[in-house]
Amino acid sequence: MSDSKKQIDLLIATDWEYDRDFVQLLLRKAHSMHLSALVVRPRTLPQTISLIKSNELEIAALFDRASDTSTEFYELQKLLAKRAHIIEPLAQMRWASDKATMHLEFIANGLHTPYTFIIESFDDNKHVWLSVDDLAFLGRPFIIKPANTTGGGVGVVDGAESLHDVLAARREFKSDKYLLQEKVKPLHIDDKRFWFRGFYSFGLVQCVWWDDTTHIYKELLPEEVLTYGLSQLFAITEKISTICKLNFFSTEICLTSSDTFIVVDYVNEACDMRLQSLHADGVPDTIVKNIVMSICSHVKMITSQKQAEHQESMDAGQDRKSPQEYFIWKEPS
Repeated sequence: MSDSKKQIDLLIATDWEYDRDFVQLLLRKAHSMHLSALVVRPRTLPQTISLIKSNELEIAALFDRASDTSTEFYELQKLLAKRAHIIEPLAQMRWASDKATMHLEFIANGLHTPYTFIIESFDDNKHVWLSVDDLAFLGRPFIIKPANTTGGGVGVVDGAESLHDVLAARREFKSDKYLLQEKVKPLHIDDKRFWFRGFYSFGLVQCVWWDDTTHIYKELLPEEVLTYGLSQLFAITEKISTICKLNFFSTEICLTSSDTFIVVDYVNEACDMRLQSLHADGVPDTIVKNIVMSICSHVKMITSQKQAEHQESMDAGQDRKSPQEYFIWKEPS
């Protein structure tokens, strides 16, 4: 190993300006846990890749928040695929984010989902075979969603009424499959709309109220879980993690008036982590901080394993290496 090589425990790849506060929380928590951390953004990506290729940087874990939206980051994940632990591998994210695939997987695993028709992409089949009876099962209005085009409701038609709406919508993303779904109505009592978002991060399950009409979060209190019988929210979110195989995601779950928990929006593989203290529609700060802790704890476990393996190598008489130098990279203010 070169004397100039730097060991980075956590490399954070991000391409979204609103990730800044989340990233700062990650950096601070990493520092408090004696983990070295580095942030790579589009402007620093070429230099970072160059340093890794020249073996001047050794990465233990990559937290990739960019490859799914910025193709220039593909090279970074590909470069580190066999050198570091990846959170999350791009292929797994793409599989889990496919709504058509997850719909079928959820049904096969006993989860309730909205009544749904899956139709082929326009590129694969320009014709749609839907009868009047099919549309009647969906009710009016119904929802049209592209299977793979995600983020901020892109491509979603929330109030579809007819086959004409379906034909028009599927031309927007011609290579994508589409889901036609019934519009699920949540239970509404005690001035509460029973719509929730579940967050999963490395074994930690957190559920919160989330209003699908206003996009405002509210913390779910333990006494509310007991009063309204909401413990299934946590079990459902954990079950989804075993299906999608992601370590960090969110999902939307609705409780209907018939006392049925329905998974409405399946797997959000790139969670919006804006803080509620800074954004009206942000995630409660406590939830975000707990997620940060779970991520850093996971990275700590990885580095501890690597150090143990290194110590075993030293004890076996292999080449000795100098102790790791810990440092934290701070973003300019």
